[in-house]
Amino acid sequence: MSSAITGWEHPDPLQRADDGLNCHHDGQGGKKAGQAGSSSSSQPTYSVLDVPPWYLCILLGIQHFLTALGGLVAVPLILAKDLCLQHDPLTQSYLISTIFFVSGLCTLLQVFLGVRLPILQGGTFAFVAPSLAMLSLPAWKCPEWTFNASLVNTSSPEFTEEWQKRIRELQGAIMVASCVQMLVGFSGLIGFLMRFIGPLTIAPTISLVALPLFDSAGSNAGVHWGIAAVTIFLIVLFSQYLKNVAVPVPVCGGKKCHTSKFYLFQVFPVLLALCLSWLLCFVLTVTNALPTAPTAYGHLARTDTKGNVLSQAPWFRFPYPGQWGLPTISLAGVFGIIAGVISSMVESVGDYYACARLVGAPPPPRHAVNRGIGIEGLGCLLAGAWGTGNGTTSYSENVGALGITRVGSRMVMVAAGCLLLVMGVFGKIGAAFATIPTPVIGGMFLVMFGVITAVGISNLQYVDMNSSRNLFIFGFSIYCGLAIPSWVNNNAEKLQTGILQLDQVIQVLLTMGMFVGGFLGFFLDNTIPVHLHSRNKAWKDPPFDGGARMVLLEDCSLPQQRELRERPCDGTLDGPGREGSLEERGLLVWNQMQEDSEETAKALEVYRLPCGIGTKVCTSSCTQYLPFWPRLGAGSREQGRNLLARLFQDPSGARGKGASETKL
Repeated sequence: MSSAITGWEHPDPLQRADDGLNCHHDGQGGKKAGQAGSSSSSQPTYSVLDVPPWYLCILLGIQHFLTALGGLVAVPLILAKDLCLQHDPLTQSYLISTIFFVSGLCTLLQVFLGVRLPILQGGTFAFVAPSLAMLSLPAWKCPEWTFNASLVNTSSPEFTEEWQKRIRELQGAIMVASCVQMLVGFSGLIGFLMRFIGPLTIAPTISLVALPLFDSAGSNAGVHWGIAAVTIFLIVLFSQYLKNVAVPVPVCGGKKCHTSKFYLFQVFPVLLALCLSWLLCFVLTVTNALPTAPTAYGHLARTDTKGNVLSQAPWFRFPYPGQWGLPTISLAGVFGIIAGVISSMVESVGDYYACARLVGAPPPPRHAVNRGIGIEGLGCLLAGAWGTGNGTTSYSENVGALGITRVGSRMVMVAAGCLLLVMGVFGKIGAAFATIPTPVIGGMFLVMFGVITAVGISNLQYVDMNSSRNLFIFGFSIYCGLAIPSWVNNNAEKLQTGILQLDQVIQVLLTMGMFVGGFLGFFLDNTIPVHLHSRNKAWKDPPFDGGARMVLLEDCSLPQQRELRERPCDGTLDGPGREGSLEERGLLVWNQMQEDSEETAKALEVYRLPCGIGTKVCTSSCTQYLPFWPRLGAGSREQGRNLLARLFQDPSGARGKGASETKL
């Protein structure tokens, strides 16, 4: 999971010509192995409009599935305890299969009808915090007998009703909140919201998605710290120390076979670590090195504690809407999930721009972004109807995988979506992942949640952190996001208003660290004024070259550089009453990404709807007023406006190359 900004950084694997498995078709007119690296390491081997050979689509589709596997499996396992399912691995396997199926369906919808970039859809951690907050309400806390494995009869109607009524409550909240996301996307409101949401809002929001989960990660890892430490060691070894080690693999193409370099440890660090730790637990179980007594320390590290799941799970099980019953709705759950929806939307917008850059596509225009957010809302609606216990969002891990493989074809993501659908139907697949030993899961959580926290903080690279204003906003937001939920959890009775629904809404929102921190960051960032003399440096954006970068400009104290500045150093702002400066708050780059999405001919080709919709059919003049509909003829106007803006911003007044040929 990445942030809305960090995906713009040029990934290190993209700098090498040998990254990925270069086993492309080398026939006449095809793309040869390593061809991309010979010309420019930043050019994808297959762009978004190219269609690779069918076998390459399947192989890279499998890779995308494996890349997203950790996040897809983690979400149901995190929710299991609060759904009273910690002693029911069979139902956990059903949830895993369901989230596989819905993720595949939403991926196909996003590729064909959404933003039309190769972005995989899957479960989101942004929904985990509000889900846990809602399930922590007194009305939804699990009964004590569900925590005792000897008292739980997973086939009894009483137990079935206990967990199903909780997941039905989650379903209803997710479905209502998804309607809000569809409204924001299809109405074009996302562009308006992005004007006020910057890095100082995103950083605490994303960081506080993972920080409050330290208790869950520590509890799982504490079942057997030795196994958890081995898992952490392997993940760190593969992802950090061995990521540049290439493994030779045989590749057959045409009439001869040869070996090609494949960065195995860089592509599958989590999967390899899980498999090896899993194997270690199996060996220790067979040799009885782990205790057999259920109450002994380390017993849950044995692989036979969930061994009957594979035999009980059906070979084929088709998930369907309403499989857990009719969803129910509560006001508290809806408000909590809406907070998660906002965080998910902002993250997805950043993923769109990062993905476009990595696959060699123009930045997505506004109608494509609006359509992508709207389709993600539709995906959350489907996830709620199917009963995954979670929503869907764009997977940043798979955006990073595009930089490794340099294959940005849409057809690869179509193959990944079809694979997810197939995996969701095979019941044994979900059952296998439900048998992962608890300390192995805990070790994975410790690494995964730490990375998510760091990704959130990394948004501050676009903010002037020499400013005491920005330091205060971020530090205060983070600390309150940890302190306030902790106090509310321990003193819920002191917030009673006498109105049950209002009490539940207040408790859910104030126990969500991501809501508390994100709201404070948003409010303070948009209201606290700033004077330029309060910081030593001013920031200026360079000409936009497809990457989000900022360079340090002149010191305001140097008189010889005062003529170069676009802003005065007398402590005033650009306009009267303006709150904050765009440079200091990091919004200059943020807004530049929006403004540079001109609809050129290539952008129209990439982001248009399939089957000629909007270009050959359904071209009524009424459709031009739809915020998510492609606009014909808008490219030249947008391009001209951006060109004029750049000419006026250029201190030298020099005209850009090709400027004289642009017709306004």
